[in-house]
Amino acid sequence: MNITKTAAAACMLALAATPVLAQGNYPNQPIRVIVPFSAGTSDTVARLVGQEMSKAMGQPLVVENRAGAGGNIGSEACARSPADGYTICLGTISSHAINPAIYPKIPYDNVKDFAPITQLASQPNALVVANDFPAKDVKGLIETLKGKPGHYNYGSSGVGTSIHLAGSLFAQMTGTQMEHVPYRGSGQVMTAILTGELPLAFDNFSSAWPFARDEKMRILGVTSLERNPAAPNIPAVAETVPGFESLSWHGFFAPAGTPPAIVQRLNKEAVAALAQPSVAARFKELGITPIGNSPEDFGGFVASETKRWGEVARKAKIQIE
Repeated sequence: MNITKTAAAACMLALAATPVLAQGNYPNQPIRVIVPFSAGTSDTVARLVGQEMSKAMGQPLVVENRAGAGGNIGSEACARSPADGYTICLGTISSHAINPAIYPKIPYDNVKDFAPITQLASQPNALVVANDFPAKDVKGLIETLKGKPGHYNYGSSGVGTSIHLAGSLFAQMTGTQMEHVPYRGSGQVMTAILTGELPLAFDNFSSAWPFARDEKMRILGVTSLERNPAAPNIPAVAETVPGFESLSWHGFFAPAGTPPAIVQRLNKEAVAALAQPSVAARFKELGITPIGNSPEDFGGFVASETKRWGEVARKAKIQIE
């Protein structure tokens, strides 16, 4: 009888230890990184950080682009994957903060279905105007818009994107009116500005800066609270509109239920990757700021961003059917 109890207890201990042992060997196979968008800034961030993590972890981090529905398709695929640390995903302000407010129904809960790993980076948007636009600064722009309410169009890379909502937030905070014109991507927005089809736009800083640097268009302001180190002579919009901030951000998530030890390992390696000179240098070129916070801090940030941008979207009555 005692032998049976001892054997049973030993068996239970062995079973209980199995996940720990498995986590101790983690990773022992490639890690899939789902990027819910096509090639662009999100893809670049995931690949740069993933390459450095691969070196440290001894297994490749394989990026898989699963674009569609504003990031919903790839994010759902991540949320529904096994919570074993072998599938993670890149989440953004769109997929993990804005989409819950603008889609009547999305196939995942942006908070409950994910285990935050770390915020990788943030990037300001840019308030861009054509070279012949009459306003020379943000103050002049506000005066111009108020002089002709609803007369001027502004472009973005799509309905419900962070760029679209940056324009909505600007209008709400300045009491101005602009008509939103959605395009299919940053490239089309920049072309529209260059050809005179659009007078102004909000876009990612990394997309607009090369054109502005070559004097093909003008950036009136960046949408971070502080000036961007990549272009310190360009003022922040907040210098004229106090408190105005609209940052695109990227972070790694795992499916909810992923063991904390694995989440911590991924966090450790991602933060270390962000500190690598090659990553830091490339981020600086693109005007991207590395972050690298704790899973807990990142989770709190996502919750606050969800609330903030939900309010902006509802006030602007932005909905995608």
